[in-house]
Amino acid sequence: MNKWLKACVFLIGAAVLTRLIPFSDWFRMLDTMVHELGHAVVTLLASGQVLRIELHPDHSGVTYSVLASGWSQIAVSLAGYTSASLFAVAMFFGYSRQQQAAGLVLISMLALISLLLFVRSGYGRGWLILFVLVNAAFFLWGGRIRNFYYLLLSFLCLEESVLGPVTLLLNSIVSPSQAGDATNLAQLTGVAPLVWSLIFVMISLLCALSALQLYWNDRKRNREKRRMSRGSSVSP
Repeated sequence: MNKWLKACVFLIGAAVLTRLIPFSDWFRMLDTMVHELGHAVVTLLASGQVLRIELHPDHSGVTYSVLASGWSQIAVSLAGYTSASLFAVAMFFGYSRQQQAAGLVLISMLALISLLLFVRSGYGRGWLILFVLVNAAFFLWGGRIRNFYYLLLSFLCLEESVLGPVTLLLNSIVSPSQAGDATNLAQLTGVAPLVWSLIFVMISLLCALSALQLYWNDRKRNREKRRMSRGSSVSP
């Protein structure tokens, strides 16, 4: 099977299966947090000021900032979806290196940074506090339960990192003036929102393929280890 087709089929299957897990919808806010945090970090790197971040129950988010006009606004607008896609790869990289515990610590630190510096009220503040507590519980639980929880978060981030740009693409076709970051980039560059949406989709698919390759390679290594273990246990 073509690797791109295999990746798409795998993503669709994973999206269906993870939505059958209780409360999985609540954890999808992680992708939104990373998206908005990406905007905030690039704003600071561009010598701008982050006023606040808002996270909403419908998985949407907004970063309010003050920036000088020019390239910095373009960089900030590019940062959201790109950060979410790269973060999904980082999650699976941690999984492939058996660093689930360290990964949960890193995710919790990002949530705490968002809570202390950027998200100051509303639904987002409550979600961040509870998210950190849930992460701490699974971290202390350890073992296979912790690893399953980390893998669930990884797949949810992966799916959302792809579905977000796909939704943006549809919005850029139906309502170009309300296509979020693609609309902002269009106003800054004169390039149509549809083009920017396609760029975000391409980035997300490339990152998704990289993430899934890490996952597949890890599963392949585990199967080979099990075969070698069974072979060494057989007497000559």
